[in-house]
Amino acid sequence: MHIERTPFPAIALASATALAYEVLLIRLFSIIQWHHFAYMIISLALLGYGISGTLLSFFHEKLLAHFYGVFPACFGLFGITALGAFLAAQQLPFNGQELLWDPWQTAWLSGIYLLLAIPFVFVATGLGLALMHYHQQIGRLYGADLLGAGAGSLAVVLLLFWAPPGEALRWLSGAGMVAAGIAAWELLSRAAAMGWFLAALLPVALPITPLAMSPYKPQSQLLQIKDARLAHESWSPLGLIGAVESPAIPLRYAPGLALTATQEPPPQVAVFNDGDGMSVITRFNGSRNTLAYLDQQTSALPYHLRDQHRVLILGAGGGSDVLQAVYHRVAAIDAVEINPQIVALVDKTYGDFSGHLYERPGVTIHQAEARGFVRASRQHYDLIQISLLDSMASAGLHALSENTLYTVESLQDALRHLSDGGVLAITRWLKVPPRDALKLFATAIEALRRNGVTEAENHLVLIRGWQTSTLLVKATAFSGQELAAVKAFCRRRYFDTAYYPGMTALDANRYNRLREPAFFNGAVALLGPDSQRFLADYKFNLQPATDDRPFFFNFFKWSALPEMLRLRGQGGMPLLEWGYLILIASAAQAVLASVVLILLPLVFKARELLQYGAGTAWRAAGYFLALGLAFLFVEMAFLQKFILFLHHPVYASAAVLAGFLVFAGLGSRYSSRHWGAEATTLRYAVLGIILVSGLYLFLLPQLFGAALPWSIAAKFAVAIACIAPLAFCMGMPFPLGLGLVARRFPSLVPWAWGINGCASVLSAILATGLAIHFGFHTVILCAMGLYALAALLFRTED
Repeated sequence: MHIERTPFPAIALASATALAYEVLLIRLFSIIQWHHFAYMIISLALLGYGISGTLLSFFHEKLLAHFYGVFPACFGLFGITALGAFLAAQQLPFNGQELLWDPWQTAWLSGIYLLLAIPFVFVATGLGLALMHYHQQIGRLYGADLLGAGAGSLAVVLLLFWAPPGEALRWLSGAGMVAAGIAAWELLSRAAAMGWFLAALLPVALPITPLAMSPYKPQSQLLQIKDARLAHESWSPLGLIGAVESPAIPLRYAPGLALTATQEPPPQVAVFNDGDGMSVITRFNGSRNTLAYLDQQTSALPYHLRDQHRVLILGAGGGSDVLQAVYHRVAAIDAVEINPQIVALVDKTYGDFSGHLYERPGVTIHQAEARGFVRASRQHYDLIQISLLDSMASAGLHALSENTLYTVESLQDALRHLSDGGVLAITRWLKVPPRDALKLFATAIEALRRNGVTEAENHLVLIRGWQTSTLLVKATAFSGQELAAVKAFCRRRYFDTAYYPGMTALDANRYNRLREPAFFNGAVALLGPDSQRFLADYKFNLQPATDDRPFFFNFFKWSALPEMLRLRGQGGMPLLEWGYLILIASAAQAVLASVVLILLPLVFKARELLQYGAGTAWRAAGYFLALGLAFLFVEMAFLQKFILFLHHPVYASAAVLAGFLVFAGLGSRYSSRHWGAEATTLRYAVLGIILVSGLYLFLLPQLFGAALPWSIAAKFAVAIACIAPLAFCMGMPFPLGLGLVARRFPSLVPWAWGINGCASVLSAILATGLAIHFGFHTVILCAMGLYALAALLFRTED
């Protein structure tokens, strides 16, 4: 005998596990591939939800006839495939850097995409069946779904502090089966429930193959060296930290070392975050003489302009920049490092090796996000140095990465924290044709002008070696004595001056010769009256990065794509921008998968759906399509804004995901009280969304500025308070529409579920593309328009 009890706990746990699994996949792919697959994971998760709508559209009668057995099985199969699909995806030989050369790479990428969508198909099918079976309680069910997902977004962050990513995958696999057991206990039988509970122990007990990190990542390549070994590994939500020792062939890491250098570095240990972004811990016995090589890098230039008494280093990593400051006898060194694992690695695990660098007199280590530390600081510095840590040598790998450290507003903040005559120094890897260095130069020009500097050309110096470039920016003009020191520094080390006030073309391109003085020509053009024409005509995107468009590493231009394709077999590697090309490939496969697996099958059901009238069917399609796009548009845009406020990606992700999902869940539950007055409730909800979003576009910057000195706990509370009213309103339109459809047009329910899922598949990629080209403000405005369109399409009189 079935106990007719609505399975809210099972739905909440299944949704929590599904959201946690989605976040975990982003972490896992940051390790085994690269982090720019994040939006693809969001897209494939939502593809699974869309496919479930198609399945329900065709088979809902048969599935509902066996609801009490099928519903728990869906959650159990999610748990099984969550582990199995990922292990299978690891076996596919995908390498994103071969997309232009090897057509099979597109197939492998599609295989990964479809494999990892399978678990989400199962969990979404279970949720969809529940919405159809308990159609009188759609608001409460959808609320339990969202509340569970919000809890899952927090739980996975906590889980990753405790368990490594591979271990966390096993726990989530088991959690899916526990959700199946709870559902079976409530709806089927205790025997079936015990079967699922016992099955949940298997993924935790079974040995799991280690994560197969891409052989093209720097950590994998370094481990190919004779006798190199992974000596230490630790993890957190911020990354998987690996320390590699190479005793047979010693590591000698000194980026941009001068051609005239005669001293090699002491022994070093390589440190990687997710197998990438290498920094080093250098052996230091307290003798400055062993550090002389650090004076032979382009980053040493600011120490030769004047005595630096107080220095701020943003991105301390393994400590190379701190050692450089120690070598130059700096009295007070503030070093900022976001990841406490790296600080512990330097001072604890390798404390004796590093000479306990971060505990030395005069050195203060701050565990914080760099941009947030600068904004909150009341200190002024003779030198603020942004290190080389995230400046990758591989072209384009960070093209889709938001980085608020290299925006106009960030440089403005840094310049305001300089002492009189102080210098901001930023070192980048050298790319030819020039990209990073010139985009940074353009961003610095705009920052100076916004800070009231009318003659920016007198406040900038750019030099380059054979491997790195260093940009110096001052709030005051460079003096003649300082410029003489710049030229002497470069002449002794065979570095090239790329720009300084009064420089001519004859002074450029002397030592590390290029076909033409491209860096000097670019800098002069950016300072000249025709800078906008230069930016428009240049092969790469050099537009200054801003907080609204913080994609500093995106240099891609569509006009350059034909040349990239033409040169792919002729040594055209320097032109390629991998991240954006993978965005294009992912967008294409998302559209194709959505059309083939969601839209085309639903078209075959059109004749059946037309019994309600063509107008009704198309309005329903437009309504759920608009909602599918709009919800994620708002969520992604406000995630970016709250990163600026909370200054920590983990805190921001937890606050935004949990806040949006939990309060949207509460809004959904509230909407269930208004059956029969859906149109009025929807109008008020959409009006609330548009008004609050519009107000936030203008008010959030002022609010965040006022709350800047507050503690992280207080800021977290402010973030939740800001999210709550917007998310509460956003939780209403979907259950209101689906509830009306369930009562009046029941055959449209799975169709609406599938259309919404299809839109959601595309929304993550569309939001990323819009933000890159037009900014996050535009994404929010588009979302407001989509919600307004949904309100216009919603009718109750048909």
